Amino acid sequence: MKDTYKHKGLRKRLIEELIHKGVKDETVLQAMLHVPRHFFFDKDFEDFAYDDKAYPIADGQTISQPYTVAVQSSLLQLKPGMKVLEIGTGSGYQAAVLAEMKARLYSVERKKSLYQKAQFLLNSLGYDVQIWYGDGSQGWPTHAPYDRIIVTAGAPEIPQAYLEQLKPNGILVIPVGDQDNQRMMRVIKHEDGTIEKQDHGPFRFVPLIGNEGW
Repeated sequence: MKDTYKHKGLRKRLIEELIHKGVKDETVLQAMLHVPRHFFFDKDFEDFAYDDKAYPIADGQTISQPYTVAVQSSLLQLKPGMKVLEIGTGSGYQAAVLAEMKARLYSVERKKSLYQKAQFLLNSLGYDVQIWYGDGSQGWPTHAPYDRIIVTAGAPEIPQAYLEQLKPNGILVIPVGDQDNQRMMRVIKHEDGTIEKQDHGPFRFVPLIGNEGW
């Protein structure tokens, strides 16, 4: 794997496009500038790695559009050292961005081939990410509670397991809706246990599959 001057130039152009689209979080932008997105693509699609589009990966899944990655990462309001649970490792790209942002990251993937590939790739890139092969719709209770939870698949509703595994004053970012279209929700669990939901607009993800999903 090589990260050439050409790739770095394409990444810089992508970051400029994201800024133009309204992304303002400098920490997120810098993380995305440093992560070589083309490493997370199959060879057939590598030339499209720096387009602001989602593309297919194995097992009917997708690597999220960079704008979506930027929005979700920004909504987390992440600080270095926070414990973060990611639901849906997929290609590993979102995990790499969060790792660049200095998260203590735990990630769950239900597709074994993706789990194995992402684990190998993230380790080879030097990212310290704990990945579990299992049903992400139920979270990962072993390491709970978490400061932040990010879900990269569309849920029919907010799984109770995520709320239970979220720390007081924690933030959950999750797309909620039907299997074709969702709304990006930021859920804040206040100190007294009350839940605040904020709607951040329409997005489209693959379905969250599992006991608490579809």
